[in-house]
Amino acid sequence: MTAPEPPGLIAGKATPRGRFPHVRVTGDLIFVSGTSSRRPDNSIEGAEADELGTARLDIRAQTHAVIANIRDVLQAAGADLADLVQVTAYLVNMNDFGGYNEVYAEYFDETGPTRTTVAVHQLPHPHLLLEIQAIAALPS
Repeated sequence: MTAPEPPGLIAGKATPRGRFPHVRVTGDLIFVSGTSSRRPDNSIEGAEADELGTARLDIRAQTHAVIANIRDVLQAAGADLADLVQVTAYLVNMNDFGGYNEVYAEYFDETGPTRTTVAVHQLPHPHLLLEIQAIAALPS
């Protein structure tokens, strides 16, 4: 038998690369820590390397994976993507904005969460193109 996850950590998700939770619920709000496309085995969805080590990074695949990871975290806290009220996205390269925005629009429209997207110098792994943090309201 495995030990239960500490509060705020979600079983089956990549372990945070620091001492912080995946999620924190306070009152009627759910705060989701910055989430990437990292898998539980620390591989990265949307990142492949060929036999010479040349990386192929896919912003669309990473965006789908990040949103799916956020959905899983929200569901573990008793909510879903429809309960998001605000997201902040961090892109390593604004040249990826089009692909990220295209995938984002598959999940959300003008009735969805407010959003801010900013460019950052880098994320904790060189193959990560995107990280999103989010705030949701618990459904009534």
